[in-house]
Amino acid sequence: MRSLVEKSVSTGCKSEYDTLQKVVVCEPKYMEIQDVINEVQEKYKDENIDQSVALKQHEAFTEKLEAHGVDVVTLPASEAYPEQVFTRDIGFTLGEDVFVAEMASDIREGEEEVLKEWLASSDIIYKNLRVNKIEGGDVIIDRDTIFVGISSRTGKDAVKELAEKLPTFKVIGIPFDEKYLHLDCVFNILSPETALIFSKALHPKTVEMLASRYQLIEVSEAEQFTMGTNVLSIGEKRLFSLPQNSNVNKEMRARGFNVIEVDFSEIIKSGGSFRCCSMPVERV
Repeated sequence: MRSLVEKSVSTGCKSEYDTLQKVVVCEPKYMEIQDVINEVQEKYKDENIDQSVALKQHEAFTEKLEAHGVDVVTLPASEAYPEQVFTRDIGFTLGEDVFVAEMASDIREGEEEVLKEWLASSDIIYKNLRVNKIEGGDVIIDRDTIFVGISSRTGKDAVKELAEKLPTFKVIGIPFDEKYLHLDCVFNILSPETALIFSKALHPKTVEMLASRYQLIEVSEAEQFTMGTNVLSIGEKRLFSLPQNSNVNKEMRARGFNVIEVDFSEIIKSGGSFRCCSMPVERV
């Protein structure tokens, strides 16, 4: 894995499915459910996280990423940030621009400073979103369109601010049932033609709009709970998914996707999976 310090890093991300070149992750060394912020955490708050198991599962994930040609940057873990493994939320790359997010939950405030240190050490210019709360799990890009989930984590003002900063993109706000935390827990784009969706969390008109753009694979309530929508595409129809989500995996394979199964069962106890645990910096 790469060290924190490096120079001349290329950035660019125009979709969720182009070939992933570089990604930022963080080991779940201090992962713990402290403040319950979603239904999944509520279920596992007493059992909590076995950090040794989580570390092994995360290591298997990063090894598979590297085996598929992805350059993995690992941020240093801090005991102060028990949810630091979810690097997707602290920043995101849209077009050629890298944004650093404004975290909505107090327990996560400060994680973005670690990301800033790496960005600075790599001479990456970034835009700081400090006025309106926004988290990367609510931000999904597909070419000239950016979907932004509107919830307790990301507000309408943040959608407006993002649209102002990215005038060449069409920014579409998508309200959803906020008990599911982030948009990528109920919707995810796999290719120009295909997307995963948990329709129950979205307004029927939103589902109708998305169905006009994509062939939607419906995720069951059981597999939504085990993060069935939260897959990570790495390009050329390859993607990471949990082996537990057998129905979703079957549907994706039937559409020609190469499903890379990695056990993430310990990490998803905190309500996030492969997409949540990865911040793409460059896709081509």
